[in-house]
Amino acid sequence: MDHATLENLKKRHTALKLLNADHMPLMISFFHRAFIVSNQRAIAMGELCTLLDDYLFHLREEVGENRYPRSARNYLEEWAAGDNAFLRKYYSDDSDDALMDLTPAVEKVMEWLQGLRQQQFVGTESRLLTVFELLKDIVFKTEEDPDSRIRVLEAQKKDIDLEIEKIRDQGVLPYDATQVKERFFQVEETARKLLSDFRQVEHNFRELDRMTRERIAKSDKTKGALLDEIFHDQDVIWDSDQGKSFKAFWEFLMSNVSQKQLRFLLEKIKTLKEIQEMNPDPFLFDIQYHLLDAGESVHKTSTLLTDQLGRYLDEQTYLENRRIMDHIREIEKKAIDLREDPPSEKNFIVMDGVKADIDFTISRRLFVPPRTPKINLSNIKLGEAPMDVDALYQQIYIDVRTLELNIQKALETRSQISLSNLVMDFPVKNGLAELLAYLNLAFNGKKAMVNDEETEVVPYTTRAGRCKSATMPQVIFTR
Repeated sequence: MDHATLENLKKRHTALKLLNADHMPLMISFFHRAFIVSNQRAIAMGELCTLLDDYLFHLREEVGENRYPRSARNYLEEWAAGDNAFLRKYYSDDSDDALMDLTPAVEKVMEWLQGLRQQQFVGTESRLLTVFELLKDIVFKTEEDPDSRIRVLEAQKKDIDLEIEKIRDQGVLPYDATQVKERFFQVEETARKLLSDFRQVEHNFRELDRMTRERIAKSDKTKGALLDEIFHDQDVIWDSDQGKSFKAFWEFLMSNVSQKQLRFLLEKIKTLKEIQEMNPDPFLFDIQYHLLDAGESVHKTSTLLTDQLGRYLDEQTYLENRRIMDHIREIEKKAIDLREDPPSEKNFIVMDGVKADIDFTISRRLFVPPRTPKINLSNIKLGEAPMDVDALYQQIYIDVRTLELNIQKALETRSQISLSNLVMDFPVKNGLAELLAYLNLAFNGKKAMVNDEETEVVPYTTRAGRCKSATMPQVIFTR
């Protein structure tokens, strides 16, 4: 924290530039309304322009017409320009309209400003207990002596037995209202910080990809060595601390047991009298879906970066092939120029590494005449099929457009829905064919996720009216 470092941060860091900007109140208030309140990861520029137009209209009525005279698109283009942009502007594969998202620096500024608000009270007990629990967890999980671990577990077992006896003798001593509120505030604060960290995680993945590309661009290795380097760097992204941490988080979040436990805990907390009296923000009770949306965005980004590295290799291969074709054309042109005046020397050119391939006659296989099969058609008689083939002509037509409309209607009131919940609202009446059509939409769509590690039981009805169920990979459709 020396003077030179702080001077450099003031000039270069995006967060400090945002705090010093003339339109800081406009930017942060709009970013908070558009991205944080609605929990949006990326918004199309056209839609963001409409939102900013409406916001500017109401602001000008309050602060005057001359306070923010420029157009919404002009402001957005300025905020997304330069190396230290406040918004990240990029294009997706399925749209020509640019997408815009907050940068991690802007997220940190808004998180810091949220911390400046006057709090009801500062929870010190729960924070101290959290510190102790984390320290004990680190010490316990890094202990390599089995006897030491067993002693710790035995001590915990003894404490649990004493707690059980105490409850039997004296009854349950629950948290008082202050303790409940203190821990609830800490959970809510941690959840919000966790969501804001996802943009930093995505940014870190992009930085790993950028450094990999720079190293590859400066490499003068052969194609084989370059291939090894690219696939090695794909592993580097996932083997980094950032990659390992996110992979562990994603596996835990996608666990069916973890999701059920999280839903149970949130529903239980929502019924507590102390929490209801606080009239809390509904944000925490939807944190499961917010985390899935944010995690899915990061997961898609990391997968996309890996695919882009593969395409980068294809570009390098194309350039190598192009250089080879240029050399071939030069040789052809030289041969045409020498056609009228060929070289007089017998060995007018020498090519290193070229030799004749010798093929011995005795190494070839002997000729084997082909055999023409003879088919006797005189004894073939027309028979009758021993089964009913009418079922082959009973075609089942699945209207995929109707299934897409079902998904859209279900997502109007929620950010995501699993296939098992979707068929509860829109029952499957055409059997497995309709169920497979849903699964095909999930595989081919970009707003769906198929988790092969988890399964779900999906009920359906056959065309004959029989009720059945299918166990299949977990499918989640997102908005």
